[in-house]
Amino acid sequence: MSSPDSAAPTNGYSIDGVGFRAKPIAPGLYAVATPIGNLSDISIRALETLAAADLIVCEDTRVTRTLLDRYGIKKPMAAYHEHNAARERPRLLAILKGDKTIALVSDAGTPLVSDPGYKLVEEAIEAGVTVVPIPGPSAILAALVAAGLPTDAFLFVGFLPPKSGARRNRLAEFKSVPATLVLYEAPHRAAETLADMAQVLGPERPGVLAREITKKFEEVRRGTLQSLADGAVSDPPRGEIVLLAGPPARAEASADDLDALLKAALSGSGPGQAAAEVAKATGRPRREVYQRALALRATLDAAGDDADGQDDGA
Repeated sequence: MSSPDSAAPTNGYSIDGVGFRAKPIAPGLYAVATPIGNLSDISIRALETLAAADLIVCEDTRVTRTLLDRYGIKKPMAAYHEHNAARERPRLLAILKGDKTIALVSDAGTPLVSDPGYKLVEEAIEAGVTVVPIPGPSAILAALVAAGLPTDAFLFVGFLPPKSGARRNRLAEFKSVPATLVLYEAPHRAAETLADMAQVLGPERPGVLAREITKKFEEVRRGTLQSLADGAVSDPPRGEIVLLAGPPARAEASADDLDALLKAALSGSGPGQAAAEVAKATGRPRREVYQRALALRATLDAAGDDADGQDDGA
């Protein structure tokens, strides 16, 4: 960030009335993440990119204008959304091929997630245009870190179909995925979607309804999918909504399955390492698996000794 001016200069921005001149950036397409609610969540790099761009491409110019006005950025804008994307894309690509800089933003959060921006990025790459991500706010990640559900593996499934039958079929595809599921939903469908999630994924499966993240009425509801569905009926949620479902519980291996897994693991490692691998794979307590591994190792060693004795006496 360069030295401040009294007001936002040309190719600049202002923060709390103090102006800053943005440094020039190389030609290319910049995918810029913008706030999902609280305008203070914008990054300095995002402000510099928006202020330095030749053109800002957005879903709704009125929404983006609110952000630009907040930070004193005066740049030409162009609308790019699902209804005009096919028509606008060739024009935007021609601008990019002319060594110009375009900043691509969505109405809120990280662009390309559940919006048509990915086609522009795809064709820009094919045309040899440099594509630069400017990371920042994301409703998916914000909801995930506040949910209290496992984060080592998660799957974003976007918006589910609006009709219940198709929605349940889609959910069935993800039922056994060993990851936390994250999806967007409209507030008026939250209750019925949660009810379908409870029916398909299991009523006792842990879930979360996060709404209005970073905004004044931010709320995170946690519970089972069934309790969340019931709560969405008695207290309908409003605003922007993210729904999450924890991963399915791992089925416990039978004694025979456990022994088979341990025997395979013991063929290449000691009881401690074999027990750790199998406990992680099956969800069984490590101490229990280790004791079984010791017993199997003793049995396998005894069988080996007997075989050696028979060979010696033959």
